This record gives sequence, C-alpha cells and structure tokens, in this order.
Amino acid sequence: MANARQGTSATKTRGDVSGAGRKLWKQKGTGSARIASIRSPLWKGGGDVHGPQPRAWSYNMPKKMRQGALRSALSERVREGKVVLIDGWTLDKPKTKDFIASLQRLGLEGKTLIVDSLDNHNLMLSTRNVQSAKVVNSFGLNIYDLLYHERLVISEDAVKELEQLLGLPKKAAGDEAVAEEKAEAVAAKPQRVRKPAVKSPKAAPKHKKEAA
Repeated sequence: MANARQGTSATKTRGDVSGAGRKLWKQKGTGSARIASIRSPLWKGGGDVHGPQPRAWSYNMPKKMRQGALRSALSERVREGKVVLIDGWTLDKPKTKDFIASLQRLGLEGKTLIVDSLDNHNLMLSTRNVQSAKVVNSFGLNIYDLLYHERLVISEDAVKELEQLLGLPKKAAGDEAVAEEKAEAVAAKPQRVRKPAVKSPKAAPKHKKEAA
C-alpha cells in the first residue's frame, strides 16, 4: 500500500509564493515591527513552513520476507477452508454472464481472487466488469489481494508455479549441493593421524649444598 501512494502533495515555501523581495520599510524609526519580506510566513499570503513536499513512499521489501508473508496468507486461507483448486477455467467466449454463472455453480460469493494464466483471454475479458472478482497470475499474486479477497481459486498450473516461487531459492539449493560435494571429498580423502607429542621429562632439581 505504501508503494501505491503518489507522494505528490506539496505546499509553497517563501521561495515559491509570489511577491517582491524588497524590504517594505526601514529597519528602525517607524514604530512598527521589523520586517524583511512580504513573502515571510508571518504574513498573510506568505510561504508555508515545514509543509509536505513531494517524496517517494515506496519500500523495497526483501524477497524472503515477501515469500514468508505469502506462505502465511496462503496457509491461513487453507486453514479457513476458503481455497478452491480447479483444473482450469475454460470459457467458450468472453461473456460476463457466463463467468457469473460459473461462479454460482462453484458456490463462490463475495470477493473472489482467481489465480490463473494471463493467456486465458476469455477469462480476463469476462471479469473486467465484475467488481467482486479479480484475475491475476502466479507472478502477480501479492499479500494485499490475498487478504482483501475472501475466496481464493487456483488452477493446477498456477499451483506448480507457486511452488517454485515460494520454495527453496536456487542459490540456497546450489549452496547445499556444493556443501555435499565438499563433504564427500573430505570423506574420500585419507586423513592423517597425528601422533601425540611426547613431553620430555623435566630435569631433576639441583639440591642445594648443605652448609658445612
């Protein structure tokens, strides 16, 4: 939601408002308070102080954090029994009436999120005028849509893609393979046995000469 903010709100400072920059009257001798510019924030029509300025509210969330959030939201929807798995969503022609009828046959009411391939043009065109339904692909699935919609419909192809997206990263899998190869190499390599070091006996202490 932070990434969706425009961040275009702004106010005019004393350097942006219109008005001359000359001194209105001399510093002393008039009996009035000293003043430097008519654009001062103290005057009506002057600039604003510490007002909002254009800024970017976007936040780049870490990849592992996004994956963990999606896994948690999907697990919650499964626990609630609000996930429907289908083979595919096939429509003969792009018609909203046929799409609504298929929703009723599946018993889907309220806000519904459909995860399917975007190549299904008939499905994409049939859902444009339905405010309670939204179609995304597995790569466009986000945590906001999962929490906003009450029902989740996933096709089998989308499930396979989600397993790859939310599974073990390729980098980690490669690291594990390298670690296994190193362990096998160490096991195959003959290890040298170190002999314990033998300590030399300490010299006997010299006895002091007895006094005559």
